[in-house]
Amino acid sequence: MKKKAVIHFDGERSTINPNVYGHFAEHLGRCIYEGIWVGEESDISNTKGIRNDVLQALKSLEIPVLRWPGGCFADEYHWKDGIGPREGRKRMVNTHWGGVVENNHFGTHEFFLLCELIGAEPYINGNVGSGTVQEMQEWVEYMTFDGESPMANLRRENGQENAWSLTYFGVGNENWGCGGNMRPEYYADLYRQFQTYVRNYGKNKIYKIACGPNGDNYNWTEVLMREAKPYMDALTLHHYTITGPSWNEKGSAIKFTEEEWGRTFKSALHMDELITKHCTIMDKYDPENKVALIVDEWGTWFDVEPGTNPGFLYQQNTIRDALVAGVTLNIFQNHAERVQMANIAQTVNVLQAMVLTEGDQMLLTPTYHVFNMYKVHKGATAIQLQMDSGGEPLHISASKNKEGEVHISLCHYGLKDGADFELELRGWEHQPSQATGTILQASSMNEHNTFEQPDTLKPANLEGIKLSDGKLSVSIPPMSVSVIKLS
Repeated sequence: MKKKAVIHFDGERSTINPNVYGHFAEHLGRCIYEGIWVGEESDISNTKGIRNDVLQALKSLEIPVLRWPGGCFADEYHWKDGIGPREGRKRMVNTHWGGVVENNHFGTHEFFLLCELIGAEPYINGNVGSGTVQEMQEWVEYMTFDGESPMANLRRENGQENAWSLTYFGVGNENWGCGGNMRPEYYADLYRQFQTYVRNYGKNKIYKIACGPNGDNYNWTEVLMREAKPYMDALTLHHYTITGPSWNEKGSAIKFTEEEWGRTFKSALHMDELITKHCTIMDKYDPENKVALIVDEWGTWFDVEPGTNPGFLYQQNTIRDALVAGVTLNIFQNHAERVQMANIAQTVNVLQAMVLTEGDQMLLTPTYHVFNMYKVHKGATAIQLQMDSGGEPLHISASKNKEGEVHISLCHYGLKDGADFELELRGWEHQPSQATGTILQASSMNEHNTFEQPDTLKPANLEGIKLSDGKLSVSIPPMSVSVIKLS
């Protein structure tokens, strides 16, 4: 089949905020413990307790922002349990995720260390569901106040002389569900109260993030924007891609049918409709576009791998996951005017992970490679695209950076037939003279990397790109993610 598209260089849109390539690390399963934190006494090579192989992988990915400590865990987390000498920290039961004992060895200091080592901005989620206003106020003071106060002095006693820089702070998480089963009217009032005490100390300015809707709960967005809009910088949205008929039957991450493949992309593409409709409500109350939409939980959610703890949410990662990542990132970039951050769930060993570990072994997933390929879009300007209709399984986004280079991301989520793709370049004063590309592709729909064969799926050069008379043409195989550079 032949697919045509037009790229309008006179239709440049908003800047793509690098934070749409953000990540999420929750105290869930083996994400933090084993995946990131092994402790300073571990035989696994580490830097102050953080394992070095994962550290290097995440640093290479250039993660702009990292969300922590949850997730559902955030609204049962009491930050004072995770500071001070580790041997004296309180132990607790992680009631949401497997009922295991949480020893709190990874806390506020360790999280800021991780962010520093990988070069990411910290995004912290505060506890509204089971916490207090005072607890949240004191945490912000502990982290960001450099003067004389009980919390600042406590931080110094625990080895951190200077206050940290903290921009992003979430006031609660999923308060419509695991964060308290609240009505939007009730949460809106609580948000107004709690955020009042999320103070700005000195030069540190907090970007306040309110808990937004789950999927298509448009009433939640309506109520929050109506009742609390003046007090927020952003509103969140959560949407997971599932394949099965219900949350109890989400389907296998590896053993799936062609029909399930199709349902997966129907669910993933639904993100575009969700963003469009929630943004329409936000536009009604915020025509000046001052409140951002942050999709701080997204990704595939399948049944756990057989033999693993059901509460640990450990799943494999195939070319299907890579394509969901590519399609979703395209959607975010095409909504760059309102979507200012996104955080895929989750960074290591949980759901749609970047990295999987087993003991001292580590592998990079296909999703990792997509994020690495797409990072060229960070900070660039989104470009208007027009594709002909027909329902072919192709999805595209494009951007232009400050150097004048254009990057085109193209996902072919079909299973069988390749596509002859033609792109007309309109309005570009200086026509490109060079085109190069990278592709991640698979020969079967469930192909994935294993610890025995960690490089089964990895990027390669995209061959056969042609430029002629203001048009780009290339043949794209099925089950592939491509990024093409024009210069």
